[in-house]
Amino acid sequence: MDRRLSEALLNLNRRHFLRRSASGLGAAALAHLLGQDLVAAGAQTVSSAGAGGAQPHFPPKAKRVIYLFQSGGPSHLDLFDYKPLLAKVNGSDLPPSIRQGQRLTGMSSSQERFPVVQSQFKFEQRGKSGAWISDLMPHTAGVADDISFIKSLHTEQINHDPAVTFAQTGFQLAGRPSLGAWVSYGLGTDNQDLPAFVVMISAGSLGGDQPLYDRLWGTGFLPSQYQGVKLRSSGDPVLYISDPEGFDREDRRRSIDDIGKLNQESFKEFNDPEISTRISQYEMAFRMQASVPELTDMSDEPASTFELYGEDARKPGTFARNCLMARRLAERGVRFIQLYHRGWDHHGNLPRGITVQAKLVDQASAGLIQDLKQRGLLDDTLVIWGGEFGRTVYCQGKLTADDYGRDHHGRCYTVWMAGGGIKPGVSYGETDDYGYGIAKDPVAVHDLNATILNQLGIDHMRLTYKYQGRSFRLTDVGGDVIKAIVA
Repeated sequence: MDRRLSEALLNLNRRHFLRRSASGLGAAALAHLLGQDLVAAGAQTVSSAGAGGAQPHFPPKAKRVIYLFQSGGPSHLDLFDYKPLLAKVNGSDLPPSIRQGQRLTGMSSSQERFPVVQSQFKFEQRGKSGAWISDLMPHTAGVADDISFIKSLHTEQINHDPAVTFAQTGFQLAGRPSLGAWVSYGLGTDNQDLPAFVVMISAGSLGGDQPLYDRLWGTGFLPSQYQGVKLRSSGDPVLYISDPEGFDREDRRRSIDDIGKLNQESFKEFNDPEISTRISQYEMAFRMQASVPELTDMSDEPASTFELYGEDARKPGTFARNCLMARRLAERGVRFIQLYHRGWDHHGNLPRGITVQAKLVDQASAGLIQDLKQRGLLDDTLVIWGGEFGRTVYCQGKLTADDYGRDHHGRCYTVWMAGGGIKPGVSYGETDDYGYGIAKDPVAVHDLNATILNQLGIDHMRLTYKYQGRSFRLTDVGGDVIKAIVA
């Protein structure tokens, strides 16, 4: 009898068993044995802007976002944060009054000295706004009056993975929804033939790039339909979008219809929202078979486009090509476009490394701003450029007359924003004379993310999702809109 009962129990579907269990304690015990989080199954929307496509909380300034994330930590001191004092104190030890006991990474904490190092690159004030930008970014300097610089962003994270995770999800540990997932969950899509959230990745040319994990554009505890879809630079732009050999579009349509019927039956039985997601994703994949080839076909772009973005825009997989693709996605109504460019982690040989990196991204970043502007898209497209943290004012390793490195630095760094209702030609926040700490108007990562949502018409405190008995949001328990840069 015991053997027959055991066999019967093994043949039962887990959901059948849990649904039929009269005892909540028994269900919880079984969930523990199966390694399944039952509480997550009760997740539900508490309050959102649209929960998949309804109206935002208030009239938006931006319809879409293009986030140019510079992975590795660009040096604000060599790009955007000019500090003339450093020329006078170059090579001297960083004063304890400036450092203020800040914790250091394991890569420089054992140094006997922390010599201050001035940038090797010349700074000038650019445009009518007078924004300080180094010679590393001549094309960005040309659009300085379209940009709002935030020079006082800060984070508690000093290592790459928790810092990138925090910047992209609002929490330093993995498992939370990404910014793009929150936006697509709250607002849905304007194009039924393309995903609401698209991701592209490019790499630096000198190697040593930090890894980027798929969870950075994942949904965490949100329904998986809101995750980012990665466009690849070789093979199928999206995995498995092509039909197998000998399988035509009509065959695909019949196959999806039949699979959809089976999934509908499963949904009726189990009421699992992920089944509905599976149905919609099959349909999206079918539509993308027609929309993605048209998206990635650059034959309709004139020569002037490649002159604007740079010749690298002709090469799939480059940052320039991805910027051009971002404009094409924006034109087609994609809600959130996330670009990751790796290679900014310059612990040593910074002058050479940052020169190469800046050349890879400068023209394309500025070209994107100009292209959106001339097409009438910049006003309702929010563009963000920045990384997970900045770099130290002191030299990591040996300081020589022509070489230096910089360690990770989260106490202050620079990002810029353009379009989407952001005031142009503004520099907000100030760092101290060493570019080491914040002297005026600190901005937390939650403040930046709250501002991004605000421009999309979303109140960051009302875009929430209930999970494990708590209402979560992107900005956790913090976040204030940076009103001084909002037009």
